[in-house]
Amino acid sequence: MRALVLIDIRYLLILALLIASSPTAFAQSHPVIIGSKKFTESYVLGEIAKRAVERSGLTADLRPGIGGTIILWEALRGGAVTCYPEYTGTLREVILHAQHLGGKEGPAELQSLRQRLALYGIGMTEELGFNNTYALVMRRARAQALAIQNISDLRDHLDLVVALDPEFQRRADGWDPLCARYGLQMKRVLSLEHVLSYTALDKGEIDLTDAYSTDPKIVQNDLVILRDDRDFFPQYQAVFLYRLDADPRLPQALSTLAGTLDANRMSRLNALAESTRDYAQAAVQYFGGTSSSDSRSLPANLAHWVGRHLLLVALSLLASILTGVPLGIWASRPGWLSEAILGATGVIQTVPSLALLALLVSVPFLGISPLTAIIALFLYGLLPIVRNTASGLQDIPGPVRESAEALGLEPSTILAKIFLPLASRAILAGIKTSAVINVGTATLAALIGAGGLGEPILSGLNLNDRAIILEGAIPAACLALVVQASFTFLDRFLIPKGLRLNPGS
Repeated sequence: MRALVLIDIRYLLILALLIASSPTAFAQSHPVIIGSKKFTESYVLGEIAKRAVERSGLTADLRPGIGGTIILWEALRGGAVTCYPEYTGTLREVILHAQHLGGKEGPAELQSLRQRLALYGIGMTEELGFNNTYALVMRRARAQALAIQNISDLRDHLDLVVALDPEFQRRADGWDPLCARYGLQMKRVLSLEHVLSYTALDKGEIDLTDAYSTDPKIVQNDLVILRDDRDFFPQYQAVFLYRLDADPRLPQALSTLAGTLDANRMSRLNALAESTRDYAQAAVQYFGGTSSSDSRSLPANLAHWVGRHLLLVALSLLASILTGVPLGIWASRPGWLSEAILGATGVIQTVPSLALLALLVSVPFLGISPLTAIIALFLYGLLPIVRNTASGLQDIPGPVRESAEALGLEPSTILAKIFLPLASRAILAGIKTSAVINVGTATLAALIGAGGLGEPILSGLNLNDRAIILEGAIPAACLALVVQASFTFLDRFLIPKGLRLNPGS
C-alpha cells in the first residue's frame, strides 16, 4: 500500500506543476487582470477600464463579479488582480478602518488614503467624478402612506420588514452602526442578496432595503431614498485601485477616466447595461460609440463556459480520486486513524462553500484563480470517495478475507488484485457522487474569477434575468446528467462481471 501512496503523491505533484505552469490553460502572459464586484455599476466600470487599458497597448483580462470587498482587496494585494474599481468610503471604513470624518472629502484626506494604501503596495487614481453612497430606500407609495422621509422617522415604525445585503450588515459603515447612530431597533431584519431585495420590495414582501445612490432601479421602480438626516454615510467617491508594481502604462490609462463620470451619467450607463443585458454596451457608449462590442455569440460563450467548467471538474475530481482512494483504504481499517480520516473529511463537507472559497483566497500563493477553485472542489469531493472506499472494503465477507490470506500473497497484491476489485462497485459509486456534486459546486468558482457556468448565473442574478440564469443552469444540469450516464457506462469496464448489477433482476 505504501507503493500506491507514493505513486499517488507523485501524480499529485505532477498535476500541481501542470496547473501552475500551463499558460494556455489559465491565462495569457502577464495581462492586466481587472476585477469587479457583483453589482451592475462595478461590472460597467470594469468594462470601461478594460477598454482604457487596451487603448494604452496593454493586454487586459476582465474578471467580473468577483465576490465582495475583502475578496477583491486580498486578491489585489496578492497579485491575482492588477486593478479594480472601489469607493473611498469603503476604503476608509472597511479596508483601512480609518475614522469617518464626515462631510466632503478634501485633498488632504485623499492624500492620506494614498499614503496608507502605498504601505500595501497599492495606488489609487483620482476620483472618477461621482459619489455612490449607501442609502436606505422604500417604495414611494409606502413611504408616503407612513409619512417616512428621513431615516430617523423609522423609529416610529419598528415593525417594518427590512432586507439587507449580507455585506452591508457586516460593514463598519453598515446596518449595526447606523442603528446605533439613529437609535433604531427594527424587529424584522432579513439577510437577502442585493438584487433580490428589489424584487421583494416591488412585490411588497419587504418594506425597506439598502441601495446604492446611483442605482437605476431607484427610478425604474419608483423608490424613494430616505434622507440621511444625521450624516451617517461617508462619501463614496469612485476610484480605481491598482498595484504599484504594475506596468507604468496602467495608472496612466486609468487616470484618463478621472473626472469623466458624474452621478447622472453613471446612472444612465447603469440603466443601459441593465436594459440591454450587456455591460459591454455601456462601456461602448462611454467611449462615444467608437469602440465595437467584443461580446461573443451564445454558442461561443457556452463553449467557453462549458470548457472551463469541465476543466475545473476534471482536475479536481482526478485529485480527489488519487487522494480519496488511499485515504479510504486507511479508513477501512479499525482504529483511531480511521475515525480521524472520516471525521476530517466530514468536517470539510460541512464548511459552507462560500466560506471555504473566502478562506482559500486569503492564502498568499492562491488568491482568486482556477487553482483555488480546484482545491476547494477537490476538498469537497473527498468525502463520498473516502467513505465509499472504506465501506466497500469493510463489507468484504470474512471468509473471502481468510481465503485471500491463505493464498500466501503479499498484502499489497491481495489489496490490488482481490479486495479493490471486490469493492470496486462501492468505490465507483462514491466517485460518481463526487463528480455530480462537483459539477454543481463548480458554478461557485465564478465568484473568484475562475469562470465556468457560474458566470451567466451570477450575471443573471444581478440583472434579475431568468433567461441569462438558465444559460448557465441548464448546461450545468445537463453536464451532471452526462457525468451520471458516463459513469454508468464505465461500470461495464471497471467493475468485474460477476459484481455488476443485473438490469433485468
